Amino acid sequence: MTVFKVSLSVGAMILAAAGLGSIAAAQDRAPGVDTFESIVGDDCDGERCIAVGRGLFDFLDRRLHGLKGNGRACADCHMLSDHFQLSPANVEARFQNLQARRLENPHADDPLFRPVDANDYRINGDSASDFSNLRENALIRITFPLPPNMHLIDPATNLPSSETSVDVWRMVPTVNNVKLTGPDGLDPWPRGPNPAGGYQLDGRFATLQQQALAALTAHAEIQVAPRQGMLDDLSAFENVLFSSPGVRRLSNAVSAGVTPLPSADPPLNELEQAGKVVFTRACGQCHGGPGQSTPQAPAIRYHDISTQCPRPIDTGPLAPRFVFKPCPASLARNVRSYEITLPNGVTTPTGSSTVRRTSSDPGRALLTGFATLGPPAADDWNKFDVPSLRGISKTAPYFHNNSAATLEEVVAHYTAFFKRVQANVIGTKLPPAISTDGVKADRPPAPEEIPALLAYLRKL
Repeated sequence: MTVFKVSLSVGAMILAAAGLGSIAAAQDRAPGVDTFESIVGDDCDGERCIAVGRGLFDFLDRRLHGLKGNGRACADCHMLSDHFQLSPANVEARFQNLQARRLENPHADDPLFRPVDANDYRINGDSASDFSNLRENALIRITFPLPPNMHLIDPATNLPSSETSVDVWRMVPTVNNVKLTGPDGLDPWPRGPNPAGGYQLDGRFATLQQQALAALTAHAEIQVAPRQGMLDDLSAFENVLFSSPGVRRLSNAVSAGVTPLPSADPPLNELEQAGKVVFTRACGQCHGGPGQSTPQAPAIRYHDISTQCPRPIDTGPLAPRFVFKPCPASLARNVRSYEITLPNGVTTPTGSSTVRRTSSDPGRALLTGFATLGPPAADDWNKFDVPSLRGISKTAPYFHNNSAATLEEVVAHYTAFFKRVQANVIGTKLPPAISTDGVKADRPPAPEEIPALLAYLRKL
């Protein structure tokens, strides 16, 4: 008990720095009040404080006692100093630090650099050492079993391969504000898993406990299943992490059923207030709700925003009507081609029962196999969930593959995205992505509105 209470005091300092005042406040109780007993009974933003404290130490624990992991803790990828995410700058700094330490101690280690996240892992196994995707883009390997109707194309033969799984490379999202994201029961997609939203970039997990178990299994490579209590504690800890006091107040108000909900925004100057108006018009139809992660009907739940590689190119007679920034070689190398078998009786206009598509990450299509079965807006190819934007100024780079280094690049990408949507309109009614009324393309920000929009995004 004494060791745990000392550890809890250390954890309280970390939590206080993160803004988790309820646990930290327990350190300020009157003499004679047992800290451990007081924390057991306290409430931390709707979670039991003792569970939050245990979850913190599970989050930081590299030993993962009894689970036979690879030495990684959650915090190795969700870095506390990086707002619980992972940036290329911090990865490279850690890599260079490791090399310097190994000059004096050949056995020096940093568990961020495990073979499973090396580019050459499928070739060299535990001897893999090429961490280019991790060092250059802060991307980690995510492995999916291929749906029965999808096969990878062998680049050497241009024929379907015998591979039964595929690796894609994705950024490490922050765990700040997760209490306001995840399934919300609104604006459901036609198919599961989790048609009304979920956790992770593709919404594939219904609970934080499921997400934690998958991360421990795939990234910490545990050999023994954790107890349910550990997963619950990790969930409790993550549920009290917020990017600002305003977002914490908003979350507590949502939990309490308060109406109207308070704004999470800090005080805004005139430029930022103008930017909020632009944001509401141009971004709010997808980044809606308290968590800014709930599309507002008729906007759809899951989206392809053209961030995968290769990027779309305008080949129409009026080209170029839109121009995306090309993928750099460090991202383009992750592209694979897929052969997709269509359902019985369904063929292409040329009579083929298969189609080929190319992407660095097919998104939710890897969960469902539902690709090339309808209009692009209705299939699962390249689709991802809508992330929250709160605290976005602190979590560069952006998108699922960290392909936008700055908020300016994000806005430039969406400018091209809006132009592409308009270029591909069929008929006279404009889609909700670019129009508030189906007639005028009034959602995209005008060039003169972009400075205000950027100013507001930096205050979220």
